[in-house]
Amino acid sequence: MVKLAGAWKNVVFTFRKPSLPNHGVVASSCFCTLAAKRVGTHSGTFHCDEALACFMLRLTQHFSNAHILRTRNPNVLETLDAVVDVGGVYDPKRHRYDHHQRGFDEVLGHGFATKLSSAGLVYKHYGLEIIAKVLQLDEGHPHVHQLYKAVYRNFVEAVDAVDNGVNQYDIEEPPKYVINTSLSSRIKRLNLDWMYSDQSPERENEAFHRAMSLAGDEFLDNVNYYAKSWLPARSIVMKCLAARETIDSSGEIIKLTRSCPWKFHIHELEKEMEISPSIKYVLYPDDRSEKWRLQAVVVSPARFESRKPLPSPWRGLENDKLSEVAGIPGCTFVHMSGFIGGNQTYEGALAMARASLKA
Repeated sequence: MVKLAGAWKNVVFTFRKPSLPNHGVVASSCFCTLAAKRVGTHSGTFHCDEALACFMLRLTQHFSNAHILRTRNPNVLETLDAVVDVGGVYDPKRHRYDHHQRGFDEVLGHGFATKLSSAGLVYKHYGLEIIAKVLQLDEGHPHVHQLYKAVYRNFVEAVDAVDNGVNQYDIEEPPKYVINTSLSSRIKRLNLDWMYSDQSPERENEAFHRAMSLAGDEFLDNVNYYAKSWLPARSIVMKCLAARETIDSSGEIIKLTRSCPWKFHIHELEKEMEISPSIKYVLYPDDRSEKWRLQAVVVSPARFESRKPLPSPWRGLENDKLSEVAGIPGCTFVHMSGFIGGNQTYEGALAMARASLKA
């Protein structure tokens, strides 16, 4: 670390790179030099959004291996190549990405309505570049745009919402329990405890780099999952939807040849393929045995409520008792909520789905 005098005396230059697991994004191995770009954010208590914003900027070609400077000195901030979460300015042409100023109401677009934090702002302008690197495709490729929206929906948007104080649900009642295991909560706890004797800028900056690494690791884990697991499942689901009437004449039951992430794809592809009536049940083999599962499709990807739950008399029953009540051999279980059940065979699972349609 290097500390300078004058206006720079409270600014800590850091040269340590955030850790990058092997997720398809390769960081340059070169040591930071004085020619490297300089990215600024505020000093003091840090949050998830600027930690993630700084990490993502360093994944880009323009800001690869950039110094991270933490200060609130406006004279210093003015000299930097990029500034996130401080400064009161949003100007992508000057690489200024703050969201605290009056009148700021920027959103990602693409149907998303959550106000952006510094993380969302950086993702809005550099997310396609980062995703394209992972997929090793051009930024204009349809898969890049699909993954760009999926990663925002399932990871970055929550960071934006938490930082901007946006509740997940439109209710005034207090929550029934507290969630302190979110990424934003865990990063908040990385701030220096008030009981620590050493509250120096150096220790604070070390804590911020731990926050960057934590946010970055989870970001790349999510990008990796949606690139290598979620996205390939789309073509599987599409083929199964096209063949739905060969499974049952109602067209409301589909069979997956293998277990895969299908829930969001069902809803999106139903719209694209103009499928009606909607799919009610999905049959798929159990990964851990030769048995089969049948699962009710939810009313929307963000809700747990099923379009048509499995029949109430079956719920909570298992094995012989369930088979007796259902009148179908080989039944193994039905969840208490009716969202999922199982059978020893594919034929048995299909019979359960067909009976559920008629219930």
